[in-house]
Amino acid sequence: MLKKSPLHAVHRALGARFVSHGGWEVPVNFGSVTAEHHAVRRDCGMFDVSWLTHLDIQGPDTRKFLLRLLANDIDRLDRPGKSLYTTMLNDDGGVMDDLIVHRLDYDRYRLIIDADRSDRDLAWIKTCQHTWKLDVTLSLLGSDSETFATIAIQGPSARSKVWDVLPEIRPTTIGLTAYSSAQVESIFVATTGYTGEDGFEITLPANRAEALWYALMAVGVKPCGFCARDTLRTEAGLRLYGRDMDEMLSPFEAGLAWSVETTSERDFIGRNALFARAQRWQFLGLKLVDKGLLRDRQTVFTEHGEGKITRAC
Repeated sequence: MLKKSPLHAVHRALGARFVSHGGWEVPVNFGSVTAEHHAVRRDCGMFDVSWLTHLDIQGPDTRKFLLRLLANDIDRLDRPGKSLYTTMLNDDGGVMDDLIVHRLDYDRYRLIIDADRSDRDLAWIKTCQHTWKLDVTLSLLGSDSETFATIAIQGPSARSKVWDVLPEIRPTTIGLTAYSSAQVESIFVATTGYTGEDGFEITLPANRAEALWYALMAVGVKPCGFCARDTLRTEAGLRLYGRDMDEMLSPFEAGLAWSVETTSERDFIGRNALFARAQRWQFLGLKLVDKGLLRDRQTVFTEHGEGKITRAC
């Protein structure tokens, strides 16, 4: 049985169509995907991303644990409230997943994991914890889908519209730059949406989600589905696990070299294999300049050699 967001009944009442994603039933669109896409680019749209897994890691050895687990350097998070995009590699230097890391406190961090990789990632992280015998505690935010909800509000006017309906968070969030976070009582706010636009990802108790969703609609925020999120992130050149990267590709081959800290001798999982392996692929963006149609997995021929389209939009 598929899991359902606390906002599922709201989406159904608004006429959403649904698809399965990582064991969840998620809204794929509420109407025109093109209209949803343009709403985010030109004004403001919102997505229910309650299927994201929030894993909190804390304890005396948390820093040591994450420095070994992740390819990017969590020491860049030099204070609570800063966030980081990173890849997590396997022993062969392939991409296990891409993650967001939030520093919540001096010995407490939060990993944001896509539902599609959640079970596998959690098993891997628990295995590392057991093998390394470090003093860290792993805890999921909420034991089930009824505990909290996460809404991503994205677009040029996202901040002002959020502050219209949640004025109490404005003083704390007005100074947040990209890849930052803040806790305002029971509301967690992060500037890490995956559309290429500014905005907030807001995680709050499930019993407050419906009121927030309708309040945002009342100030002109358009409900958007999974399909528009995909076209937006593709247009922005943002990667998606399973299409643009997987365990067979290194982050260098997936165009994610910037998610790997390469300037130190830090011994993270997959480091030696990553730097030893040959780079077989190069990730490039394609632009259609004449009439035609690009399709997913279509073979293309370029001056760099033969390749395949990972995602067309």
